[in-house]
Amino acid sequence: MPNTHTTAPKMSWEDWVRALDLHTHSQVGQLMGGISPIQSTLVYLDWLMHLMISPGKQLDIVKRSADDVTLAVNRLVQGGIESARHDHEAAAPVQAGCAHPLPLPVHDRRFASQAWQNWPFNVYAQSFQVLEHVWHQATSCVPGLNHRHEEMANFAARQWMDIVNPANIPWMNPEVLQTTAKEGGMNLMRGVHNWSDDAQRMVRGLPASGTEQFKIGHDVATTPGKVVFRNDLIELIQYSPTTDKVHAEPVLIVPAWIMKYYILDLSPQNSLVKYLVDQGHTVFMISWKNPSADDRNKGLDDYRTHGVMAALDTVSQILPERKVHGVGYCLGGTLMMIAAATMGRDGDERLASMTLFAAQGDFTEAGELLLFINESEVDLIEAMMAEQGFLKGTQMAGAFTLLHSNDLVWSRAMKNYLLGERDHPNDLMAWNADTTRMPYRMHSEYLHKLFLHNDLSAGRYEVNGQPIWFTDIRVPCFAVGTVSDHVAPWKSVYKLHLLPLDVTFALTSGGHNAGIVSEPGHKGRHFQLHHRPPTEAYTSPERWQAEVPHQEGSWWPAWQNWLVQHSSGLTAPPSMGVPGSKRRLPDAPGSYVQQE
Repeated sequence: MPNTHTTAPKMSWEDWVRALDLHTHSQVGQLMGGISPIQSTLVYLDWLMHLMISPGKQLDIVKRSADDVTLAVNRLVQGGIESARHDHEAAAPVQAGCAHPLPLPVHDRRFASQAWQNWPFNVYAQSFQVLEHVWHQATSCVPGLNHRHEEMANFAARQWMDIVNPANIPWMNPEVLQTTAKEGGMNLMRGVHNWSDDAQRMVRGLPASGTEQFKIGHDVATTPGKVVFRNDLIELIQYSPTTDKVHAEPVLIVPAWIMKYYILDLSPQNSLVKYLVDQGHTVFMISWKNPSADDRNKGLDDYRTHGVMAALDTVSQILPERKVHGVGYCLGGTLMMIAAATMGRDGDERLASMTLFAAQGDFTEAGELLLFINESEVDLIEAMMAEQGFLKGTQMAGAFTLLHSNDLVWSRAMKNYLLGERDHPNDLMAWNADTTRMPYRMHSEYLHKLFLHNDLSAGRYEVNGQPIWFTDIRVPCFAVGTVSDHVAPWKSVYKLHLLPLDVTFALTSGGHNAGIVSEPGHKGRHFQLHHRPPTEAYTSPERWQAEVPHQEGSWWPAWQNWLVQHSSGLTAPPSMGVPGSKRRLPDAPGSYVQQE
């Protein structure tokens, strides 16, 4: 009887060594949340050694700390933080460079409550501000310190200072003490219950409390439509028209696959998709598959070909001989730029325009997110992805949480655990809790080619063996930056002005998500808008921001008017799906967005 037993091929020594390192790095990465302890140690040593050999800097820290103490005492004597505004204004002016990195703040929203103006809490607040300022000066402008390491040291100092912030210490926070006295400690009992509930949800992988009430297709992602195309990477949704006539050129939206698409189709009152459809636009939306280990080898070019181009081909079958308004959000905008440049290079003229929401093509100034993107960090992330085949959304969340630690960690902890209150979830919070994964190959290429090496803006990024460059984009562009964006800082988005393109740029209030989901009627919204033809001279972002007038309200109507200006008139709505197709069309929002 033949021997049917087979043995697995033996690993070579080199493969075994690499597998051992990969597994070790993966375990370290998971233990540290993707934050490299080696990189952190090198930053600390670089900062400490350079500070130790800089006696002038040490003396400057001592002198300025003494000045801060004097100013703080004067404020306390004069009756608190707010009443001492003139002290701050009378202080020596802040000079350029490293003379005085930041003045001691007068207004600090962490101590905005009137209770912080009373003794001894005003002493706590002023003392903390002085200590915080000392560390800011100690980690800023140290002679010889690597610029990136300086930014990382300054960032780390802010995180550590939050731990000793009196606003985050129950027995030093007047609001917590007053609430505890008033309620006889019941707020702390509720806080323990809230903490226990959150801890159980985290262990079980459940979303934040209250977010489960927002059901996809019922409460969010409710705009009617059909899934008109599906492959192993995307579902393409075509939304049903609500007007008798529609603008001839359809709109194709490419969201980032680091997020689920319904950020742009939340509740009916703040759905960008519904707004566009109601204004007479035919809208198509890509819904990305949530990748699994089987998708580990899907790369950036797969996302271009099987994502953007496959969707564009389908739109062209439904609306032949029509140009398309391409729209990209965040990483989807970067992919849209890659696709548009490739199409321009290859003579594909199907785009009528390109719109970018908080999207970057040049990653040299990608903000504080770059603090988490270096060779050491990427090695740990890649090791985790190599074993899993993907990167979990929860493994990406740590860096974003640190960037917003005051809002996402400390303020939330005080409200939920010390004051015993519960957040009232909204649709945006529910979407934020609906995390996605990243396939191994794609995320590795993204980190190396875009973030670390910046190949795209350097003209080194290749598609089909040939480099592409942004000057191959020959359609008018509308770009949106948001003033509080930590993911795609608006000055990085603004770099589109460096290209000989027809650019209309909008700078809007809010952050990476809330600035984009800025529907008409949303209170407190404002924006700046300027059109720059290709022949107009370049203006620095600082000057642009100072000179362009502010407009109250949402930027959505301005963009919608821009789309109309770049369209060719009204026509009858198209068929739902490819004409003549016998395939039964499932309803929006489809199945991919439901994947966990």
